[in-house]
Amino acid sequence: MGKEISEKYTDKDPIFIGVLNGSFMFMADLLRSISIDCEMDFIKVRSYVGKKSSGTIQLIKDISADVTNRHVILVEDIIDSGHTIQFLMERVSSALPKSVSIATFLIKPDIAKIDFAVDFIGFEIPPEFVVGYGLDFDQKLRHLNGVYSLESDTVV
Repeated sequence: MGKEISEKYTDKDPIFIGVLNGSFMFMADLLRSISIDCEMDFIKVRSYVGKKSSGTIQLIKDISADVTNRHVILVEDIIDSGHTIQFLMERVSSALPKSVSIATFLIKPDIAKIDFAVDFIGFEIPPEFVVGYGLDFDQKLRHLNGVYSLESDTVV
């Protein structure tokens, strides 16, 4: 994915916006694989309580960078229902960037309901609740090296 992003954004100085807390491990690995100049920032939202979506998205920390006329790459850990990424796309797009792309570590295509393309996808997974590699269950289990399903006790 890093090579693909580097080729697409050569000489465009993109800004990567990681969605906290879940994307921090993926974003660190992704940025280490990027071979172009870039910047980074973070945004933090909350939408889950335990294994269930709360139904509302709460902005905890906004980006601090000015993204006007910039190429923005939103970095997500997982696209589940699509509500969070839809919220983030609308929020970032309102700042009038030159472009907005999405890079996600995981996507659940069977349940994601989004009106736009996801530009860079690491892996497609079934609609199970997963933890590890930054993904959590009640703020726990982010530290795990792999990605595990809480429903089937298997490595995804």
